[in-house]
Amino acid sequence: MDKKSKKKLDLLNQRLQLLRRQLAGASKQNDTPGEVERLTREIAALDAEVRHLKEA
Repeated sequence: MDKKSKKKLDLLNQRLQLLRRQLAGASKQNDTPGEVERLTREIAALDAEVRHLKEA
C-alpha cells in the first residue's frame, strides 16, 4: 500500500468514527426524519471504499 492510499485510509477511518458517533446520537434523539437512514447509507459507502482500498 502506498503512502497516498494509507493517508486516504486514515482519513476514511476518522470519518467513519465521526459518523458512527453521529448515528448513535441521531438514533437516540430522532429529531430529524431520515437522518438515521442517511448516516447509515454514508457509513456503508465509506465501509465499501475502505474494503476496496485494503484489497488493492
